[in-house]
Amino acid sequence: MDREGRKRESWHSVLRRYLIRRRTALLLFLACAGIFALVFSLYDLELEAVLYAGALCLLLLLAVLAADFFRTLARRRRYEEAFRNLPLLPDELPPARTVEEADLQELLKELGRLMEAALTEWENRRQESLDYYTTWVHQIKTPISVMRMTLEGEDTEEHRELSAELFRIEQYVEMVLSYLRLDSDSSDYVFQEYELDGIIRQAIHKYAPLFVRKKLKLSYEPTKIRVLTDEKWLLFILEQILSNSIKYTREGTISITVTPEKVLKISDTGIGIAPEDLPRIFEKGFTGYNGRSDKKSTGLGLYLCKKAAGRLSHGLKAESEPGAGTTVFIDLHTERVEAE
Repeated sequence: MDREGRKRESWHSVLRRYLIRRRTALLLFLACAGIFALVFSLYDLELEAVLYAGALCLLLLLAVLAADFFRTLARRRRYEEAFRNLPLLPDELPPARTVEEADLQELLKELGRLMEAALTEWENRRQESLDYYTTWVHQIKTPISVMRMTLEGEDTEEHRELSAELFRIEQYVEMVLSYLRLDSDSSDYVFQEYELDGIIRQAIHKYAPLFVRKKLKLSYEPTKIRVLTDEKWLLFILEQILSNSIKYTREGTISITVTPEKVLKISDTGIGIAPEDLPRIFEKGFTGYNGRSDKKSTGLGLYLCKKAAGRLSHGLKAESEPGAGTTVFIDLHTERVEAE
């Protein structure tokens, strides 16, 4: 059981374990008491004297055991407290009472120091990797921009094909950057109320060339609804979902609607998702039947959407029917909090 879920052990459970650990001493006491009783009987001592001496010894034993048990119980409570505060382990452990216990505590402290050193080294390497890939993402944007301007200089079928592939490259680069940001400990979230229409229009504008290229119809009516969210990350979620809808819709319509309860729905008339794949589409690296047949899916887009939605406290789910299309629901309803 982990330390968050660990429950405090009851005193009678501690007593049972305490008596089991002391069984050797108790058996030795009983053996000695039997020997003394046998010797006393051989010398024909009065039974009353034997019982009186035995009662005194038993009373002394119970007093010693009771005092030792309460000390053990108190030490047990301190160890439980140390267990719940493992980062403070060296300062929380009670003083050792035996040589063996002292050795075990030294071992625990040394293991704690080694773990802290390993964790520090891992954090440093992780930060170096994050810095490197973040720098790489920003640097790669420059040649992408140059290629984009070059391709826009001439309108041919070949240039349009290359522009579409370049757009996919840009998507993958943005996905890398989003992946790094979501996995980092730092937070760049800015929560405030935004006009939902403005965020939706940004996503539509980005994918407008793909709508035109694939001759897909877009159905969207402005809602004039304000939502409490982070604009950048909600836009990222919308873009990923629109990207999937466009990718897997050969013909028909992609619809964007918002209910009065602030549930944003993105529906398409695409190939749909197999029933056995639907429960797993938000898992990391899961591509499903569509992704395997497409051979271009990374299995990261919807995973990042789910992770980002969780950070924003937005619900995210999908419904689909093979051959009839898919609908993704983003629940933007949040409890009223103080906006920045």
